[in-house]
Parts: sequence; structure tokens; C-alpha cells
Amino acid sequence: MSQTRQIAEIILHGFRKHFQLFQKVTAKAKQRFEQADWRAYQQDSSERISFYDHRVAETVAALKQTMPSDYLNEPLWQQVKQQYLQYLLFHPQAELAETFYNSVFCRLFARKYYHNQNIFVESTLNLQHLPAPISSVYQSYFPAQDGLKQSIRQIVADFAFSTAFIHLERDIRYIVKSFIQQSLHGRYPVHQIRFDMLKSVFFRNKAAYIVGRVVTPDGQQPFIIPLLHQQGAGLYLDTLLTEPQHMSIIFGFSRAYFMVQCPVPSALVHFLRELLPHKTLAELYASIGLHKQGKTEFYRELLNHLTKSHDQFVAAPGIRGMVMMVFTLPSFPYVFKVIRDKFAPSKEFDRATVKARYLLVKKHDRVGRMADTLEYSDVALPKNRFTPELLQELTNTIGQSMQIDGNLVIIKHMYIERRMIPLNLYLEQATDQEKADIMQDYGNAIKEMIAANIFPGDMLLKNFGVTRHKRVVFYDYDEVQYLLDVNFRAFTKTDNFEDAINAEANCCAAPGDVFPEQIATFVTPQPHIRQLLFSKHPELLDAAYWRAKQQAIREGVVEDIFPYPSKLRFCQRYTNSQE
Repeated sequence: MSQTRQIAEIILHGFRKHFQLFQKVTAKAKQRFEQADWRAYQQDSSERISFYDHRVAETVAALKQTMPSDYLNEPLWQQVKQQYLQYLLFHPQAELAETFYNSVFCRLFARKYYHNQNIFVESTLNLQHLPAPISSVYQSYFPAQDGLKQSIRQIVADFAFSTAFIHLERDIRYIVKSFIQQSLHGRYPVHQIRFDMLKSVFFRNKAAYIVGRVVTPDGQQPFIIPLLHQQGAGLYLDTLLTEPQHMSIIFGFSRAYFMVQCPVPSALVHFLRELLPHKTLAELYASIGLHKQGKTEFYRELLNHLTKSHDQFVAAPGIRGMVMMVFTLPSFPYVFKVIRDKFAPSKEFDRATVKARYLLVKKHDRVGRMADTLEYSDVALPKNRFTPELLQELTNTIGQSMQIDGNLVIIKHMYIERRMIPLNLYLEQATDQEKADIMQDYGNAIKEMIAANIFPGDMLLKNFGVTRHKRVVFYDYDEVQYLLDVNFRAFTKTDNFEDAINAEANCCAAPGDVFPEQIATFVTPQPHIRQLLFSKHPELLDAAYWRAKQQAIREGVVEDIFPYPSKLRFCQRYTNSQE
């Protein structure tokens, strides 16, 4: 066997092992859901995040052990890439295998070798002109043959859940009733309707989602049925979602990755993108758990955007962070975050701690309240796309993480997040009603994070953003920790004002102590904003409330947090119905 072929096969073997293990742990999600084993599901989901890096490291070690010392030469690896390409023709995970190859190469070579002759900066798949096998990922159902109820009944039956349903026929009636109200409005007879349902169930947290589309003469729209498990009783259909906005939030960047079987990822992503055309490939690949492919696609999107735009990077709007230097490209909806060389004196931790906390969030259930991050090393950006003011500020604040190489600015390590409006800036322009609504959602965000065993640490409004769906999302993770690692204390109660002030001033706080009463002081200096928050969420000031949440977590309670409005749930809409 030639050296070229041997190297290519070692890398492909590493990828195959990775994808097999990825699919194996993903397949467990169905059993975890059926058995309501939420802790095991969370463990699987967290561990899966690291699978890719482990397999890349194993492959690099195998190459170093097998190959002679002279195998790290550029001409040889250009031949290796061509050999590897031959293996990817009609490969069902070709785009993932390309990314795996890139990861292995970049572990072995310096940044100056990262160009398209050596790695897949550009994917070769578009050049092959091979149609994606889209039809392989979904099954079509035709209500004209059996009626709406039987079609829904068959859709659910085809997923063969081993746990019994509590009131399946009742829930099917609810689905049909809701579908007629939301989608048909009497416009189309059943012979003008088709359901295309993805063959794989989407699992996340305590829910399973049957995902598909309804096709009518007007076009197509989502058709999503969330399933929940009432422990000790069985399964039930919780609602029907047909609005693109609801689907967008379910597949949003602030939620944990789905566990979903995807033998042909490109076909699955293509199907989803037809329903969510505003979502990028990067976002969709990440949403189904292929976050490394999401990074690859995002980098391609960034390079493509830089060639088609002319604006310059500037400091991100808002108050400067004490740990991260943040900049953005106004025409590109993301922010770029780099750890500062020096932190403010109040930040008593180091760079390694910051990286560990960002990884904690990456591997944790983000419950729709914490932004996903893309972590990169050795990112090269055109120097002429930086304003002189920003370039000078970066030199002063992140000089140890940056170097200028000719016409390029090289950032050694950075995080990239979806850009949002900082909550403090949003409030400056909001109406009174918008302020009331957003502060209520801020309180909801805090409660949902602590229910997931996350204490945000720094709860200042500037550390939260507002999405286009007017949802509050946390994005500053340098003080994040597990809720169970915090000691919540209350100040001594007294009716005397001076005694209360003295008690607060003289209270001895140990490391890890938090006094919830102080949240009112620290969140914002504006009394009317504080009043909006604590009129809706007064329990956030009560140490007993926080301790009760800790106790629930210790007892294994995993709370229900829904990615769709509660008013849409059948239990809210049809409880008093005669159905």
C-alpha cells in the first residue's frame, strides 16, 4: 500500500469510528426517553460533545505511530487529499469526513499550510453535482387515503415507541382539531394535503419531537408534534406546532443540541432548511449535534461574507467587558470574543478558568437561555477590515492572543456568538410595555437557568441579550458555575433600618456565598426597572427559594422547560373541552 493511501485510510478509519460511536450514543436517546431516565440522557448528551476531539486525537496519534518521520511534507499531503477525495464519492457523510480530515491536518501542520490545496477550505461536494438523497430521510403520508385521524395515528405508530400512550386517541383528536384551526381553515380538502415526516425522532431534554412538513397548494409549513413522558403513566402528545417562528425557536442557538439519528446528515439538513430558510447551514448542523460541522460551515460563511462586503470590524456596542474584548462586523450578525490579557481586579480567576466555564456551558443543557459558542484557534482575518481604533484597542487588550502577519490579523483563540441587543441597551429604547415584558422574561431566564443547575454569577443586564423573538438570553460565562456549588444566605432580619444596614455591611461572606437580597442592588441602578422585575419575580430575592431549587436538583428533579408558549399546550387549550 502506498504511503498516500495509507494516510488517507487511517484518517477515514478515524472518522468512521467517530461517526459510529456518535450514532451509537445518539441511538440511546429513544430508550432514555421511553424510560424517563433524564439524568442518563443528560450524561449522554454532555459526553457526546467531546467525542469528536477524542477521535481526532486518536487518529493523529495513529499517524505519528505508523508513519515515518518525513511524512509531514506538503506535496505528500496534497496527494493524500486527492486520494481521500476518491473515498468520499457517494459517501453518506462526505461533508463530515472532509471536516474530520481538516481537523487532523490542522493538528499536524502550522497555520501557514491551511489553504485549499491542503485542506477542504471549500467543500468539494458542490463540485460533484450529485443530488442529495433527500427522500431517504422522510416518509410521506396521504390523508386522502385514510383520513386525517388515521394519518396521524400511523405517523405516531411508525416510530414504534415501546412505552404506551396515556390517551392517544384523545390526543389525535386534539391534533386534528388544532391542525384544522391553524393550517387549513377549510381551504383544502384532504386530497390536497400531504405530510412529509422525518424518519428520525428529535430528542432533547425531556421531550421527543416528531418533525415534518405539511404540503398544500399554497406551499409547505412545519408540522411538529412534541411528545412528553408522564412518569409512571406513559406518553402523550403535548401540542401541534405549525408556525415557522415556533420551529425557529425550537431549533434556536440558545438550546442544547438534539439527539437525532442522521445517517445522511446533508439530506436531513436540506429538509430542515426548506422549512427554516433563514437558518444557516452552520446553525442547522449544530442543532442536530454536529457542532464541528457547524464550525466548518460557519467559517465558510464568514469567508464568503468577507468577499461580498466592505464594512470594517468595530468594537461591539455596549459596556466593555472586564474579561472579554468583543468586536463585530456590522453587516454580519455575530460577535467575536477574545479573552483579555489582564482582567479587572474584581475578577479573581485566570484564562484557564474562563475557558473551562465556556466549555461547561457548551456541554450543559442551555434551556433556551444561554447562547451557543463557536470556539476557534488561529483565525486569520484581513487587517484592512479593522478600523484603526479597534486595531489599537485589540493590541492594548488582547496583544498576547493576537499577532499581525503581513495583511492578516491572527487571533490565536476566540469565541463567536450570535449577536443580540444587550439588554441594558434594549431597555433604553423600549416602550413601557416592552420594558415590563422584557424584565418579566429576564426573570424567567434566571429561573430556567437555575432550574438547570446553572448560576449565572454576574447577573448585570449588560450580560444578557435580546433576540429577534424578544427572548432574553445570557451570553457572558466567565462567572458561571453550578447552582449546587453556591451557598445562598440571607441577611439577619430586623425592623430597624440602621441595624439592617449594619448587618449587611458587617456580614462575613465566605467564598461561594451569595445573598439574593443583593440582586436588587446589582442588577440595575434604575429603581423602576428593578420594580418591574421584582413585582413579577419577588422570590428571586429570597434565599430560601434558591435553596429549594438546589434541593430539587439534589433529589434528581428535572424541570419541564418548554420551547414553545404554554398556551399552545393541549392541557391548556382543551382541558375543559368536551373532546
